[in-house]
Amino acid sequence: MSPVPESVHDWSLVIARVGAGNPPPARRVGKTQAQWRELLAPEVFQVTRLAGTERPFSSQMCGLFEPGRYGCACCGEALFDAGTKFESGSGWPSFTAPLADNVVAYKGDHSHGMQRVEILCNTCDAHLGHVFPDGPPPTGLRYCTNALSLQKLPD
Repeated sequence: MSPVPESVHDWSLVIARVGAGNPPPARRVGKTQAQWRELLAPEVFQVTRLAGTERPFSSQMCGLFEPGRYGCACCGEALFDAGTKFESGSGWPSFTAPLADNVVAYKGDHSHGMQRVEILCNTCDAHLGHVFPDGPPPTGLRYCTNALSLQKLPD
């Protein structure tokens, strides 16, 4: 397993950022919904721009454990390292930590009668999934991501 990023995220940091805000990203990519709709496949647009969720176990990415990095399907920003990916049994690709401190943003999500923490690409605001405090060490976090929101980046 690859080393965890320098600034280890834990549940207390996640909750603090939901309340106080996220650090600025290294760059910003801003497009209108119409521009994103034109650029993205319909299913990717539904998940990333409209906060949709793909069916569990619908992607082979869940079982893909090759070395490398995963980036945002919208803007290409590197988000996760394969060394932090683990089999969660949830039906969605899961990671224990983001690649860097400022690549994932956290937002409170009170939809569907639940209280969750949504994860977004901090560069382009794409919906990635949710983070939960039930992951393995060293972070105890499970970044439960939609495979449609990710792309395996070339080495």
